[in-house]
Amino acid sequence: MFDYSLVHWTTFLSAALLLNIAPGPDIAFILGHTVRGGRGQGFAAMFGIWTGTSGHVLMAALGLSAVLATSALAFSVVKWAGAAYLVWLGIRALRSPGGSFVAQGAPRTRSIATVYRQGILVSLLNPKVAVFFLAFLPQFVVAGAGPVWAQLLLHGSLIILVAALIEPPLVVAGAGLVERLRGSPRLGLWLDRALGGLFLGLGVRLAMTRP
Repeated sequence: MFDYSLVHWTTFLSAALLLNIAPGPDIAFILGHTVRGGRGQGFAAMFGIWTGTSGHVLMAALGLSAVLATSALAFSVVKWAGAAYLVWLGIRALRSPGGSFVAQGAPRTRSIATVYRQGILVSLLNPKVAVFFLAFLPQFVVAGAGPVWAQLLLHGSLIILVAALIEPPLVVAGAGLVERLRGSPRLGLWLDRALGGLFLGLGVRLAMTRP
């Protein structure tokens, strides 16, 4: 079971590395919360994204993602729900008084659990991720290497594992930068505005996505 060649692993891991390095909505969401709320919120956002992505991997392994790929109605429902959620987050951040940071003090952050849940929803409500896994993972299924669902689950999980090697250093680096910048009393306001603009942009981008 899971008997793959060296070429197979080299090709797959190279693709997984490039996928995780390429900037995208997940990285933007994680770094946005890191800049706004420090290392704790950054890691909470990261784990939330990973949890949501795990859900997509599981759905791909079970064949549920095929529903989104073949049903325009299902794709649209999930897409608009995700876009609305991102826009709502953006409006909340834009209306924030800038209390995430205080001058010469520690960040007053929202609940880590709240950020974690946001990360899960941002990932799960992106139908493009589900369709991507459905299109990408089957390319690495090898006849005779094991049950198809198990192979899909294995390769999907490995993509998340590769992300675990790349994203934590980004969170640490982003939090370190914020520590150096936390001297301005107006920083919190601008960080909230920037995060709000980021969420609104992601929401509009998702709304324009087509199956």
